Amino acid sequence: MSAPPHFLVLPGYEGSGPEHWQSRWEAADPAFLRVEQADWDRPALPDWLDALDGALAAAPDGPVVLVAHSLGCVLAVHWAVERAGRAGRTVTGALLVAPPDIENAGVAALDGFCPVPRRPLPFPALVVASSDDPWCPAGRAAEFAAAWGAQLVVAGAHGHLNSASGLGDWPAGRDLLARLHG
Repeated sequence: MSAPPHFLVLPGYEGSGPEHWQSRWEAADPAFLRVEQADWDRPALPDWLDALDGALAAAPDGPVVLVAHSLGCVLAVHWAVERAGRAGRTVTGALLVAPPDIENAGVAALDGFCPVPRRPLPFPALVVASSDDPWCPAGRAAEFAAAWGAQLVVAGAHGHLNSASGLGDWPAGRDLLARLHG
């Protein structure tokens, strides 16, 4: 029998507040560990990648699944294509929720994460998109999923799938995560 997974939570630009489903999952289950960034408001890709490397090295033994939202998805993809092959830990999957189209967002603070890699990920992944996400049209999310070799799930009209979406504990997201790693 394999060990249960640990989940590294990757919030996006400006972090995830207490009402965000990521924060709720962390509060409810010690298997969810947030990857803390030194500066959520001025993201720097090399620093964020280093923080993810550090969190992977510090995570308890066993499988690790990434649980990413927004810019955290872009971080996960950069890490997968740039560092996964030389990491000391294996990531066994990723839940990539609301990946943003930062290449067309017009937010200068995110330019350091561009371009968004378009290569297959070395682990199974689910891309969860909203049909009315202001940060990423559904067609663009489908392009990302195809490029990453990930399955696409369109969760309906829920905006950016964040606190403002009113998802609460987001049980449907937990079901998707269970489908990914279980």
